[in-house]
Order: sequence, then structure tokens, then C-alpha cells
Amino acid sequence: MKQLILPVVVAVLCLAGGFGLNLWLRQQAPPPDSSTLPVFSLPTLDGRKQSLSKWQGKIRVINFWATWCPPCRKEIPELVALQAQYPDELVVIGVAIDDQEAIVDFLKTTTINYPVLLGDSQGIALSRQLGNSKEVIPFTVIADQQGKIVFSQVGEFAGDKFKAVLEPLILRK
Repeated sequence: MKQLILPVVVAVLCLAGGFGLNLWLRQQAPPPDSSTLPVFSLPTLDGRKQSLSKWQGKIRVINFWATWCPPCRKEIPELVALQAQYPDELVVIGVAIDDQEAIVDFLKTTTINYPVLLGDSQGIALSRQLGNSKEVIPFTVIADQQGKIVFSQVGEFAGDKFKAVLEPLILRK
């Protein structure tokens, strides 16, 4: 019986100490505000770095996708239509989690009227930072004109949902 008391006391003290340390660390370094878009740059298809700040002041629809993903490919016509319908109010930004050659080949047969950035491992990390903890695609994030994230969704995103989220943002402009 005496042999069990010491390990139990040590375990309780470790748990209490860990809990206290966790509380102290939270007070020292609050978590970053995840409700705003982070500053990031990703390469374009021709290799130039493109910063998200280029589209500051516009609603940003950031769509993480890949050429090998059927639901991602299914969303593209809706995203193209959305960009065509609201060219002054918003920008759709495609972040391809794919290799450059596959994307270039895909774009030979599919017209996309919005910027496509090469995501690779940086894109996966960015999607995780934006709330995609399971790293699933498609993944879409919508931020208002000030960069505040107002919506995110894992999985296919239908046109009616787009309009329901976007119309209030467009009207308040």
C-alpha cells in the first residue's frame, strides 16, 4: 500500500504543475487572432511570389483545391461564375495543393478566371492555420473587405451557400 502512495502523489503533483504551467503560458502569450487573414505569399504559376495584400479591400474567397480532387474540380465552374459576377467586389483565389506541372496541364482544358497560386506544403500549412485541422480539400475561406474571416468550410461549397454568405458582404460595401 505504501508503495502506491508515492507514485500517486507524484502523478497528482505533475498534473497540477502542468495545469498551472498551461494557465501561466496562456496569460504570457495569448493565441493569435485567428479571425483575421494572416499575411502570406505564395508563388504564381510562373514562379513569382504573390501576396494576399494585393487584394486588400476586396472580399477574398480562398479555395484550397487539387487537380486530382473530384469535388474540387466540381466547384471550379461555380467559382469562375462567382468571379465573373462580382469582379469589382471580390476576388477568388485558388490555392492549388498540387505540383505545378499537373496544374498547368489541367488549365489547358479548364478555364479559370481568377488567380491560382501554388500551395504545396505552404498551402497545406496555411489551410491548417485558417482552421482546416484535418487538412481536407476542398477547403474554402471567405474574408470580408477588412480581412476578417466570416466563413470557412471543409468540403464542396455550393452556389446557393456562396450567395448567402457573400451578398450581405457585398451589400455593406
